[in-house]
Amino acid sequence: MKRIRIQIVGVIETPFREPAGCPIQPSRAGGAEGTVRVDPRFADGLKDIEGFERIWLTYWLHRASCSTLLVTPFLDEQQRGIFATRAPSRPSPVGLSVVRLLGVEGNILHVADVDMIDGTPLLDIKPYVPEFDCYPNSRAGWFDDSSSRRCLADDRFDR
Repeated sequence: MKRIRIQIVGVIETPFREPAGCPIQPSRAGGAEGTVRVDPRFADGLKDIEGFERIWLTYWLHRASCSTLLVTPFLDEQQRGIFATRAPSRPSPVGLSVVRLLGVEGNILHVADVDMIDGTPLLDIKPYVPEFDCYPNSRAGWFDDSSSRRCLADDRFDR
């Protein structure tokens, strides 16, 4: 299989220095705030983003442990296939989070509901569009039966 080249477009800064203690998902982040520092070479690409309440951040899970195909996710007690989870130890450790956009200052985005660790390499930004991105009645596999209210990660996937 051929390799692909991915461009780092910025860095995500958050109050979370280690994976353990970091929120599990944006919906469980309790409003935790951070900044997205977009490389100045890409600042023109932020034109018109301030009109969106939420944005998708795609990033590299640079502190994830080695890839494994079976994991016990944070919100379950049972082993699951990696592709049926959002666990970070993936063959291609790409993360995806929807965060609230609080403001824009030049090439810096102020965001809330961050669930990534400080210094996370940013790969892309896309606007969250409810018509395209929201399917509230969709089935969620094993998660539909989960009663876990856990909000913070432990160190099980830390490198």
